[in-house]
Amino acid sequence: MIGCTGILVCALNPSLTAMLAERVESVGSAQSSRDGQSGGLGGLFRDGDGQSDSTVPGEGQPGINADWLEGQSGYEQPDSPSVEAPEDVSGRTGYEPVQEEAQEIDEDEAGGLTGAENPGDTGSGLSFDAETYPYYAMLEAEMQQIYSQIYANAMSLTPSFTPVATVSVSQLKTVFEAVYNDHPELFWLDTGYSCKYLRSGRCAEITLKFNETADALEQARLAFQGAAGNIVAQARGLGSQAEMEKYVHDALMGLVEYDVAAPMNQSAYSALVGGRSVCAGYARAFQYIMQELGVPCYYCTGYAGEDHAWNIVKIDGVYRNVDVTWDDTEEPTYNYFNKTDRELAATHRRTGLSVYLPACEGAGTQTPAAPEGGEAGTSEDGEIPGSAENPGGEDADGADDISGLINPNPIQPLEWESKKKEEPVDPLQAAEDRKRESLEKAGVTEEQVRDTMQEYYEDCRRLLKDAGTGDRQFVNVIPQSLWGSVERAYNSGDYRKGYVDSALKDMGASSFAIQLQVQDLGGGYYRLYHNVYTY
Repeated sequence: MIGCTGILVCALNPSLTAMLAERVESVGSAQSSRDGQSGGLGGLFRDGDGQSDSTVPGEGQPGINADWLEGQSGYEQPDSPSVEAPEDVSGRTGYEPVQEEAQEIDEDEAGGLTGAENPGDTGSGLSFDAETYPYYAMLEAEMQQIYSQIYANAMSLTPSFTPVATVSVSQLKTVFEAVYNDHPELFWLDTGYSCKYLRSGRCAEITLKFNETADALEQARLAFQGAAGNIVAQARGLGSQAEMEKYVHDALMGLVEYDVAAPMNQSAYSALVGGRSVCAGYARAFQYIMQELGVPCYYCTGYAGEDHAWNIVKIDGVYRNVDVTWDDTEEPTYNYFNKTDRELAATHRRTGLSVYLPACEGAGTQTPAAPEGGEAGTSEDGEIPGSAENPGGEDADGADDISGLINPNPIQPLEWESKKKEEPVDPLQAAEDRKRESLEKAGVTEEQVRDTMQEYYEDCRRLLKDAGTGDRQFVNVIPQSLWGSVERAYNSGDYRKGYVDSALKDMGASSFAIQLQVQDLGGGYYRLYHNVYTY
């Protein structure tokens, strides 16, 4: 009778029903955190084969925007729940999922926390483009506020802070994973964090964890940007997105050695600066460089015999999977370069938030010539499409692939014209020539280009002091690859420590304002106009 009465009351009072449901969910989230499991819908679990699984695509994890999910073309998980790594790449994994530490506290303890009533940098002025940062885009509006706050405090190395919006334990894990997956430039941010929460399940304090590079971050940034900038500068001169992607893929295979014992191996820093990493480091380095080149590239996590990470990249409007780690074998290959989901169905399965990334569909792309010492990629049955063994290039569904034919629509006979054989053009030399011509046209010498953040800061410090107080302007030139680092420095305020504070001290000035304007000189160079006012 009591139960029936309760049901009747809830039926006549929907607001009470919603309140009770919210209470049950929050307590459930807190309980699952105490049990060491991720709470809410879509929490990771282990199936009978011991492999990570996740929410079925289309269903929401805590903190995911349900309306956003409806507009996505969904990734379809492989029909077979079991995926295996081929023998030649078995064990080349090493991705570590995000780890949380959750501790329940009471209201009195919450008032005495280090981060109590201290949100640190709220990140309220930040914005994140949906195509570049898809994990941000998939969050609910309030969770996006927490995302911006975590990003801003990671940038400023603020470890503990109070959430700016109400967030449960299970939602926080979703948000932290989104920040971590979107931003490979935060190489000092560790894969773990801790949260203190109240009995209701609401987080009272968030604490970030940083790796050893945070102890000397400015030097680490210079090393990181320098290593990445060398690849970016070479790739940018190649022109097309496809050429840039291939260059970066090959450059990382030449630079990085797979090593499960590499320090900080979940970061892009381990790959680009240390030269040794696991799949996570390869994938985050590839993601960072492609982002710097203006090409959408995402960090994709899942299962490939073990927990694994690779990339999804958008080349000329088409999404494809790229697994640099598995291509970087003893004999380099393109076996896992620009593949559809169907082509990788037997070896790769997405888990976690990555199931919400764009599907990689459509016709496969042409496999490039093999890297030096390697072999060209093959199809899953071992045949090269369009080869003598498979002359029609027929795909797995039986449809003829005519993309490789010289004249697929023979309305008219082909006309052949004999041409004198020309000397092959070195694309890297051609890029260098274009750069030199652009600098000459702008009246700039190569010696005047500031290639690193340290050189840029030193030049700005000198020019600001020479300009003196009042309404002034100074100008310098940087490679386009350095612009992302400069922009982040001004957005985060790091530029003040980089050159402003010391210059103002030497000038005897106390106030400073700046407006930065950027001119594209072509050839991969930017001219920066610094309109400053000091007094």
